[in-house]
This record gives sequence, structure tokens and C-alpha cells, in this order.
Amino acid sequence: MNQQANRKNISIVLLRPKYAGNVGAVARAAKNMGIGSITVVGAAALDREEMLKRSTHLAADVLEDIKYFDDVASALADFQYIVGTTSRVGKARGPFETPWKIADSVAAVSRKNKVALLFGPEDTGLANNELRYCQAVVTIPASRTFKSLNLSHAVMIMCYEIFTAALPETEALPAKWACTEELENMYKQIKELLAEIGFLHPENPDYWMMHLRRYFNRTGLTSREVKIIRGICRQLSWSERHKTT
Repeated sequence: MNQQANRKNISIVLLRPKYAGNVGAVARAAKNMGIGSITVVGAAALDREEMLKRSTHLAADVLEDIKYFDDVASALADFQYIVGTTSRVGKARGPFETPWKIADSVAAVSRKNKVALLFGPEDTGLANNELRYCQAVVTIPASRTFKSLNLSHAVMIMCYEIFTAALPETEALPAKWACTEELENMYKQIKELLAEIGFLHPENPDYWMMHLRRYFNRTGLTSREVKIIRGICRQLSWSERHKTT
């Protein structure tokens, strides 16, 4: 028998949603596909009655359990694998996957790791500085004449593909990876070290950091590996400050 995704480890994360009705519709779509965890980040006060109306009473429990955060870093801190969604493409934002291609990866990773499906505001989507948290970026194919999808429709497509994805019993599962908070602290330390030794261009330090993020995102790091890299950074920084000319 094939293993499916551990949907208890999968959460929908909505960044600054503008309309309460959309959040309600997302709750309904998520519950249809067996996902019961939603996080809302940086949203203004949302009309509860409108959310309930769009979710229907059968998904009211999902709305009751919504977690609210003021900023995206705090909301994503405990997740090990983050999938961002966008309709805007560009070299600085990819590489891109389709929902059905990423679904198998999510199914495998979710067996041991907490996964966030990150969706941006309805009008602007995710910005580059928000996509930097993501281990994978998904774009949903749509008509060129009208590429923007309703938020709940995008959520349903992603959740459906994950719901139907299955991992063969014989396939090795990924290890439990470091969470976002651990990775962000590591990236901060690497950035400080590279600036200290003059490797980063002072006017655009994030350019090379984005390439490093993409490299580590492809490999996946455990908590122990993060600690090793941070230890190397500390030693190199100490050597740089104490070297003799």
C-alpha cells in the first residue's frame, strides 16, 4: 500500500489576505482535502460572520483553530519545508514547479516534517523577500489572458494534488530537516561572515545570498548540519579577526 502525505503536518499560510470571505472559502477547500491547519499573517480585522458564511458550518472548526501572526518570519519559524505560490515569474523568483510535480515531494517531506503552503495577498501575491523563505516555488498554469486565480481556487488546486499524491512504500523518506528559524539564523551568520571577509558586494549583498539559499534548499539541512555550518562560520570569523599580517 502506498503512503500518502501526512496532512496533519501540512498548513495553509495566508499572507495579508484582504477579504474575509476568501479566508472562509480557503477553510472549506482545505477541509475538503483533509487539511485542518490555517495560519493568517498580518491581516487587518476580518469579518468573522463573512468567514463563517463562506466556509459553511462543516468547516467552522477549521476557522476556530486559525493561528494569527503579525509577521511572516514568526509564522514560518517552526516549519521545515515551505512551498510558495506565485503567478509572477522571473529569474529572481524561480525556479518554478507545477502543483502536480511538487505534490510528491510534499507527500514525502510531510511524513517527518512540518510543511507550509504559502499564499500571498490577492492583489499582489508574494514579494521576492517573502519567497526567500521557500524551499520550492509553484506556479499554477492558467490562460495567458487571465492568469490570476481566486485565492481559494489556488488553495484547492494545491491541496487536491497533495491529497491524491502517494509515496511508494519502498521510497526512502527525507530526514527531519532544520526549521525556518534555525535556517534564518544560519543565513544571517553566513551573510555577516561573507561581508566581514569582503565577499559580498556591499550595495547588493542579497544577490549572492539568494544563490546560497537556493543551493541549501535543494540539499535540505538537518538541525545538526546547521549547527556544524554555524560553528564553521564562528571559527572563520574568529580567525579573520585574529589573523596576523
